[in-house]
Amino acid sequence: MPTPPFSPAEARAARLRLGMTPGHVVVAMAQLGLDRPTEAVHAWEAGTVPPTEPELLALADALWCPVVVLMAVRPGTLREHRLARGFTAERLALRIGMDPYAYAAAEAERRWPGTDRQTLLLADALGLGTEDLLDLLGRDAELVGLLHQAVEGRWKAHVAALADLAQADERAVAGALRTLHREYTRFDERYMGHLVARNDDARLREIAADRAAWLRALPDRFRSLVGHGPAGRRP
Repeated sequence: MPTPPFSPAEARAARLRLGMTPGHVVVAMAQLGLDRPTEAVHAWEAGTVPPTEPELLALADALWCPVVVLMAVRPGTLREHRLARGFTAERLALRIGMDPYAYAAAEAERRWPGTDRQTLLLADALGLGTEDLLDLLGRDAELVGLLHQAVEGRWKAHVAALADLAQADERAVAGALRTLHREYTRFDERYMGHLVARNDDARLREIAADRAAWLRALPDRFRSLVGHGPAGRRP
């Protein structure tokens, strides 16, 4: 799973406001059930290694800080709204009465299979109006569709629409799509190369599985390339 958005500067500022050392932070995180070395806190604050979801949630608790402050973004996806409210995917799934695997798939694939009741419960858990949630879920699905069209065809034709949908600078979106199109093309080249060489089916299935995994992570990869910070988004 891709790492969540995270601001090293905000994490350090939150720690300093409390007068805590990195050692104090790891002790507080250990009390929450997550053991990490002091070096991990140094790495997060230096920006060399981002925290995972469990680490981000525990760090926010240890620093008495809202998760969204450490994320330093305005939540724009279902996953970001979940994190901003301090939920793990499993805990939110149980709260709305959905199988955790089904919920995790919904986030990863940007599709919502929930019932009307689950949708209402989700909106309540995330502090969103039902219409706002449905708009969010619709934009997620639209983003996936546009990204697939962009990487599989003429990416330049989709820059403006994706910049508007993601509320990002068009130059940043163009750079991201150029990179993604290149990455997707390499999958096709690998597949066709092995097909022409008449390699065994197992190798072809492996490449196809790699491409499927890459496509599932495409929205998060796009947002990572565009940039999560304020400079990467329109006001």
